[in-house]
Amino acid sequence: MPIHLRFLSRAVKHRGERWREIRRCYSVVSAPPVMPPFDYEPKPYHGLRADEVLEKRKKFLGPSLFHYYQKPLNIVEGKMQYLFDEDGKRYLDAIAGVVTVSCGHCHPDVVNAIMEQTKLLQHTTTIYLHHAIAEYAEALASKMPGDLKVVYFVNSGTEANELAMLMARLYTGNVRMVALRNAYHGGSSGTLGLTALKTWKYNIPQGEIGHVMNPDPYHGVFGSDSVRYAKEVQDHIDYGTAGQVAGFIAETFQGAGGAVELAPGYLKLVYDIVRKAGGVCIADEVQSGFGRIGSHYWGFETQGVVPDIVTMAKGIGNGLPLGAVVTTPEIAHVMSQKIQFNTFGGNPVCSAGGLAVLKVLDKENRQKHCADVGSHLLDRLRYLQQKHEIIGDVRGRGLLVGVELVTDRQMKTPAKAETSIIFEKLKDLGVLMGKGGLHGNVFRIKPPMCFTKEDADFLVDAVDYAMSGI
Repeated sequence: MPIHLRFLSRAVKHRGERWREIRRCYSVVSAPPVMPPFDYEPKPYHGLRADEVLEKRKKFLGPSLFHYYQKPLNIVEGKMQYLFDEDGKRYLDAIAGVVTVSCGHCHPDVVNAIMEQTKLLQHTTTIYLHHAIAEYAEALASKMPGDLKVVYFVNSGTEANELAMLMARLYTGNVRMVALRNAYHGGSSGTLGLTALKTWKYNIPQGEIGHVMNPDPYHGVFGSDSVRYAKEVQDHIDYGTAGQVAGFIAETFQGAGGAVELAPGYLKLVYDIVRKAGGVCIADEVQSGFGRIGSHYWGFETQGVVPDIVTMAKGIGNGLPLGAVVTTPEIAHVMSQKIQFNTFGGNPVCSAGGLAVLKVLDKENRQKHCADVGSHLLDRLRYLQQKHEIIGDVRGRGLLVGVELVTDRQMKTPAKAETSIIFEKLKDLGVLMGKGGLHGNVFRIKPPMCFTKEDADFLVDAVDYAMSGI
């Protein structure tokens, strides 16, 4: 036995199960892993084939659209944590429609709620009363801490962040917003200013928005030293503004930036600085909310803070075009100065589906499930990191995980080409993941929240197999 394995064997002498995991990760992978069994048969598909769909996309849809994989997949059906292509091949969905499918693809409770409401009334707006939006707002507000009790429904995370920024400016009377580098808050002309990844930004006026260092424990110049990162925020306000700001916005777990969790204690320090400068604090929970991280229901709770405004989308609707802004009655009151109206926000079908999502997540205890399965997944990935030098960092919580690939662990050089090769191999093995980070070298593992330990084992074994020989 190699010396490093003898050392590990002694270290875990009385931990049989863990030692088996280590041996499994260090073993030579000789055959492709087998996907866990799943008792479901997809319906026969007789529609357009992949090449025909791609041709129509190129002809009729915008050229800015991109697709994964050299030969793009034509996904035609989904069930819980799995997707099926035009030939009925099953794939493990480890990115959940870009962190959007929370309960599972076509979860029967959510589908039934949508169908039953659609049969009665598909659409009306808030100019009339309807029970669905009122019941849903009450249920969503019950999930929030403190005085966060007023809900505005919108259609997406971008729209939610636009509204939050408007609220901050109206309430404070200030204009300047502060956001983090490496952030993604949307693709509209307004939220592009908040976003701080050049790959997503167009060369247009960015508005009164400044960006400070993101407290990234892996890449950040101050490591996990929250005090030094917070001081940089104070310096930005002192030297880069008139001393007053409208607000500060941050994802607790930077999603498109590569599943980066902010350094511990950072938000508590920064919220105090921002509030003293007259600003409000906004938590972007578009990707990290609703129990996905396992340890808490909301990402901001990991930092021991209560924001003034919270934005959410994606998993809120399990695939429905739904988003929300939740704030305090005092801040919400500023919106009554003018007519504030959203045609589709809180529409009966979306409200019925959104309420069903909350009920499913509670009934199936998905937060605890994410904690348990996520812990197992992270353990296995960290063992795999000991085997493959290309894995520079494994990070995240629950079922919000990032695996960063590098060619040099000391320099942390992005393994861009290698990531693309492994990405393709994983697809061929039946695993669909996302990619993130400025250089696209971070695997984003954020599956539907019904993802199991057996799925986690299959995913890690597939990564191990795909990395062999790289």
